[in-house]
Amino acid sequence: MIESLQRVNTAVNGYVWGWPMIALLMGVGLLLTILTGAVQFRRLGFALREVLGKITQRGGGEGSVRPFQAVATALASTVGVGNIAGVATAIFIGGPGAVFWLWVSGLLGMGTKYAEIVVALHYREVDGAGTMRGGAMYVLKKGLGLPWLGSVFALLTAVAAFGIGNMVQANSVADALRTTFGTPTWVTGIGLVVVTAMVILGGIKSIARVTEWMVPFMALFYLVGGVAVLVLHAEQLPQAVGLIFSGAFSGTAAVGGFAGSTMMMAMRSGIARGLFSNEAGLGSAPMVHAAAITDHPVRQGMYGIFEVFVDTILICTVTGLVIMVTGVWNSGLTGAALSIKAFESGLPGMWGGFIVTGGLLLFAYSTLIGWSYYGETGIVYLLGTKAAFPYRLAWLGFVYLGATGSLHLIWDIADTLNGLMAVPNLIGVLASLPLLLRLQREFFHRASGPGG
Repeated sequence: MIESLQRVNTAVNGYVWGWPMIALLMGVGLLLTILTGAVQFRRLGFALREVLGKITQRGGGEGSVRPFQAVATALASTVGVGNIAGVATAIFIGGPGAVFWLWVSGLLGMGTKYAEIVVALHYREVDGAGTMRGGAMYVLKKGLGLPWLGSVFALLTAVAAFGIGNMVQANSVADALRTTFGTPTWVTGIGLVVVTAMVILGGIKSIARVTEWMVPFMALFYLVGGVAVLVLHAEQLPQAVGLIFSGAFSGTAAVGGFAGSTMMMAMRSGIARGLFSNEAGLGSAPMVHAAAITDHPVRQGMYGIFEVFVDTILICTVTGLVIMVTGVWNSGLTGAALSIKAFESGLPGMWGGFIVTGGLLLFAYSTLIGWSYYGETGIVYLLGTKAAFPYRLAWLGFVYLGATGSLHLIWDIADTLNGLMAVPNLIGVLASLPLLLRLQREFFHRASGPGG
């Protein structure tokens, strides 16, 4: 029975995270880029000023958390193990050229994330407990008159969250602590349950208060370490960038422990890892952005552009370049082991291992608390606000299971469900294109100051 389930899931997953889904997500990203007038490029400066210039401001209008708290929580969820291990896996499979295609997925993903957030903000509503809720399920119900499809998306979210946002992250933390310090997994499991409970039991406001300081710290911690490696190996940068661009279109010949890669392998691995990391098109981040206190959907959409820029263009790029300039990309290693090897080779003493291990712990834990809100939003849509607290308790139970077990079948199924979230989400976004373009014209027509 279990083997049959595994075979079925593997077959479905091949489509969900294979070329069909890649083509759908990239095609929608390209379409949105064209129709919005490349808003993610033309308004990038405006987006950066909007976010970085208003970090402590409350914003105007309705909502439950400050705009920056919303983007911090979304970044907490998207910046995860994939930014370290996922990028390394992409290079292992697709060669240096995978980094180029990762950039492409990020640049188009900035437009997709912007669009899905704008639409979600327009259809958000206050739940019975006074929390502002939004997301693809509300778009499908209120905008398209398809509450059943909204329920499908909500169910996929509530279930998938236990895998990709919970157990995988908890297991990564437990494995890192066991490998580095010899900490028993059950000890890590109990510790994670305690520190997670302290944050998520208080709901979105509690989560947002933690992520608004945790996310900038962990991003800077990792980026400073990565930039230090790049500075120390600056002479290798031109060659590394050259390999990235040449490998993107011609593949990479076999070198050392590296088995060789074709252009198609580079494209598939780079795009897939990029989409997996920034989650553009999956409909996850709009659920927390919808809780932001803001006066216009497009204003919060700018935070979505910033979110993907930080996740993919900054953090994933640093990981990829560190692996390239240190020359370990063809060592035969993959995943987190490859990233650790790169940082250890690039920094003196124990600093390299400290940076990667610390980054893994922070990234995984932040994803753990951020995704709890996504899953909770799904279950609240299905069962009402009374289901929120029991869901948080169940979340804590799965944190322990994830830390102490290797339930790969559950993770694999959750990975498939996570990818399937894109289908109803993109239906909602595409059907709302006239609304999106109207809101964009309205906002920038009245916006004042530089970039307005």
